[in-house]
Amino acid sequence: MSTQEQVAVVTGGASGLGAAIVRRLHAEGYRVAVADLDGEGAETLARSLDQDGRVRGLTVDVAAEGAAERLLADVLSAFGEVHVLVNNAALTQAKPLMEISPDDLSKVMAINFEGTFRACQVFGGHLAGAGYGRIVNIASLAGQNGGTATGGHYASSKGAILAATKVFARELAASGVTVNAVSPGPQDSPAVRAIVGDVEALTRAIPVGRLGSMDFIARMVALLASPEADSVTGACWDANGGLYLR
Repeated sequence: MSTQEQVAVVTGGASGLGAAIVRRLHAEGYRVAVADLDGEGAETLARSLDQDGRVRGLTVDVAAEGAAERLLADVLSAFGEVHVLVNNAALTQAKPLMEISPDDLSKVMAINFEGTFRACQVFGGHLAGAGYGRIVNIASLAGQNGGTATGGHYASSKGAILAATKVFARELAASGVTVNAVSPGPQDSPAVRAIVGDVEALTRAIPVGRLGSMDFIARMVALLASPEADSVTGACWDANGGLYLR
């Protein structure tokens, strides 16, 4: 099956890394559902990329009850089929570890981890029934090394995503569905610059001496989403400039 025949869904796809992933998948020929809490932003990006209905903007709150089921139904209504899911939607909340409230923790975990887990269940079941699929979860360096610059609850949620990736990879492997993760380190993005503040100091601390590229992360995602990636599952591909080696 060529990418020209495939449909990909990207959550949190209206801006930032999600938008970079959408653009890359669109450039490689996928029909793309841009799913985001900012439905207007998702539709704006979709229109900017395509006027023929091959890219659609959809509104979704991944933390809401039944969100994954509704998203799957919306995608099937728009395209008739689905082959790739990229779980990118996330909330970053830079807050001192001991000041994270129960509400803060619940909100971040609901969006980052629970939203990803439930989407893996719902889309994974559908893809397994079809006998083919690719799921790519966006993890983070913070979930590997315990970094708290982006919030200890954020780091914890991303660590949980890494574990869930392995669980679903094992469950779905025999059904032709692969499940993998990409784990970026600090990227050259407005969000990272806003959180870090002193970008020069951060860059000096990175062994390769530079921030990462969202476009390159998008290429990694596209490679894992491709039909050729049939022997890779349960993996986490790192791109952190040498900040975490394993």
